[in-house]
Amino acid sequence: MLGQELQLPRIEPKGKDSIQSVKDKYTTIAQRGPESLRHFKRTYKNALKRSIAMNNYDHVEPVVVPTRDDFEYRSWTSVQMPESNAAIIYIMDASGSMMDEQKEIVRTEAFWIDTWLKSQYDGVDCRYIIHDAVAKEVDEETFYHTRESGGTRISSAYKVCKEVIEKNYPVSDWNIYVFQFSDGDNWGEDNKDCLDLLTTDILPKCNLYAYGQVESPYGSGDFMRELKRLGDKNENLVLSEIPSKDAIYDSIRKFLGKGK
Repeated sequence: MLGQELQLPRIEPKGKDSIQSVKDKYTTIAQRGPESLRHFKRTYKNALKRSIAMNNYDHVEPVVVPTRDDFEYRSWTSVQMPESNAAIIYIMDASGSMMDEQKEIVRTEAFWIDTWLKSQYDGVDCRYIIHDAVAKEVDEETFYHTRESGGTRISSAYKVCKEVIEKNYPVSDWNIYVFQFSDGDNWGEDNKDCLDLLTTDILPKCNLYAYGQVESPYGSGDFMRELKRLGDKNENLVLSEIPSKDAIYDSIRKFLGKGK
């Protein structure tokens, strides 16, 4: 329903031939097995054929009673199946200018992003990074409920993101998605470091890098202008302004509408 409503294209994941998982496929028949897997149709046909062969079948009042020898069961074989995994890395400004309202927008949008990507991949691994002037990786609960009071240095989060990818997610095997949410505040001298890290170390490894800028009464919104300087050179960079909860719908469509 989400895909149809937002007209989201199906994703063609990479790494299909690199990661293998064992799956059971019910493609065979056995003479023994648990009653929950009894094949009713085949069992009935065996009983019917036996009844006819023994001249016990009454076509006027047909009664077919299977015996133990008639029973057949669905059985399985374990096969190696290609598996494609996705890593989702969320980055959020947790400084004092990000209020509860802005975090609720992030939480709602992230929920639907998770829902869509989990429908597209066999395995999804989520990681969370928060930052003010210093960044750290945290669990999901901390991500949504922590508020720091320092300044804002976005490059600190990019450095942690780079480390997480390099240590855990080989680009050849993983489909990597990064979603950054901020009110656009950043120390001016830090912007150059941010763009260098993005273009050199992060964007080349990502299926999609999505930056969502939420509107805050205390945020400057300047960082969006910095990212727009990258222009059309990076097709996997998608920018979205999210002034209120009503804008979440269009933001998701903008982020995921390319089917990367």
